[in-house]
Formats: sequence, C-alpha cells, structure tokens
Amino acid sequence: MHFVRGGIVPPADAERAKLMPAVDQIPQSPPPTPPSCSDCTTKTQPAGGGAPSQSASRMWRSSDGKMRLDTPHTSVISDPASQHTILLDHLKKEATILPMTPPTAGTAPSGAPKAPATAVPPPPPMHVEDLGKSMIEGHEVEGKRFTLPAMAPPPKPQPPKLPPKPQMPKASMPGAPEMPKPPAAPKPPEPPKMPPKPNVTEVWSSVKLKTPVLTKVSTAAGEQTTYCKPTSTEEPHPSVFQIPQGYKIKPPKL
Repeated sequence: MHFVRGGIVPPADAERAKLMPAVDQIPQSPPPTPPSCSDCTTKTQPAGGGAPSQSASRMWRSSDGKMRLDTPHTSVISDPASQHTILLDHLKKEATILPMTPPTAGTAPSGAPKAPATAVPPPPPMHVEDLGKSMIEGHEVEGKRFTLPAMAPPPKPQPPKLPPKPQMPKASMPGAPEMPKPPAAPKPPEPPKMPPKPNVTEVWSSVKLKTPVLTKVSTAAGEQTTYCKPTSTEEPHPSVFQIPQGYKIKPPKL
C-alpha cells in the first residue's frame, strides 16, 4: 500500500501513475500526407545545342503515402506500407512487382576465386542550400538546392608490360658521320582543362501539399526542367494504385 495526503493509493493505481510519464514519451506517428494529383511537363535540353524534347506525365499521391507516376506508355506505383513497387507496361499490358529494398547479395562459396579489391573513392559530400519561400502561379512553395560535385573518372587500368625480346648484337661498319638534324618546332601550349560541371538539383515544393511543383536538374549532359501543376486535392480512388484487370504479372529480372 502507498500512503499519500488524503488517503491510501492502491498498488495498481500507484504502478499506473509511474507509467504515465513513459506513456507521454511515446513518439507520435507523423501526420498523414495530404492527397494530391498533379499534371507535369518535363523539358529536356541536351548539352552542346542538341534538339530539346518535351514529355508529359501525371502524379498521384494518397494520404497513406502511396505514389503513382504516369507517362504515356508506363506507370510506376510505390507502396511504402507493403514495401514494393509496381511497374506497368501499358503497351504490353504487363505488370512487374519489385521489392523496394533490394536483396542482399549472397556470399561466395568457399574455394571460389575472389575478385581483386579495387579502391573506390568515397562520393563527394552534397551541399544543401535553403532557398526560402516563394510563389509559383499562386502556389506557396519552399525551395532547396542540392549540389553534388562531379567525380573525376577513375584511371584506366594499364595492361601488364611484356619483357623485351632478347636481340642479337648487330655488326655495323664504320660510316660517314651523320649531319645534325634541325631543331623541331615547339608545340603550341595546350588550353587549360575546365573543371567538371557539378550536378545541381533545385526543387520547389508546395508548402500545403508537400509535393514538388518545379524541379530543375543541371548536369554535364544538359538541363531538365519539370513543372507539376496541382489539379486536385481529393483522395484518389484505390484502383489508381492497383494493377489493372487483364494485365499479366511478369516476374522481375534477376
């Protein structure tokens, strides 16, 4: 029995009182993401003045975290709860189910030859810059810029050098002295090499919907800009995140 001012507290109530602070410290689950649907347009400009291209897509998101991205011929559906991704091929009417976490590679059997160890340099650190808030076509957005320095390509492996073949000494007759060769013209200096272009990604996301509205990607291969216009904030129908009827389940390639 536990004595307190004004009376006696039963043992069960005393134990419950000890557990109350621990109950308050239980981490709360994050709030559900707002559902949305956006129509996206992607423009790609290759480096070197190539012809630009443009493509359209549509993106759905449910309140429980499911995502779907539609292109003219394919769809990608991700479900964090079941930890799988569905790839839909609308031309072949095929569906492939892939795990979100790739399986770990098995260990090599005993006695099997091991590949030579190669020194792989660690990736350079990414710089993240907060761009603050802005407005894009009436939508309040907040931006971030991700800069990843370009990695220098690894040196090419050199083939092993073979030992020189033994040569027999040649008997030479004394001859007339050779005339000296004129000096060679100096080579022009080589232009300095430009540093590799870093990979820069700029993302402006809707403050209300938590979805990207404007994404800009700049690499050595060119530039890509994607604009997604929110069209609906209603909960998508469950069939949006399911395999359509009549589609054949195709096993993933190992």
